Amino acid sequence: MTTKELSRYLRLHQITISKYAAAGVIPAIRIGRAWRFDKDVIDDWMSTGVNAVATNRRPMKKDIKGQSGKKEARK
Repeated sequence: MTTKELSRYLRLHQITISKYAAAGVIPAIRIGRAWRFDKDVIDDWMSTGVNAVATNRRPMKKDIKGQSGKKEARK
């Protein structure tokens, strides 16, 4: 499914779908600049109530052990 098709299916805005896909909240595959969604996977995701898919989520700087996203003070 495309972002547009999924937005109709879930009754959410296309931008919300894209943001959720980028954040790893909703299971998705990125092909070039476009997100693609498998209807069966989406249905399973909704029925299980899982909030995030670990394989789709990119780590943020603050998620990396020992880094808080802030510059460390030099001694």
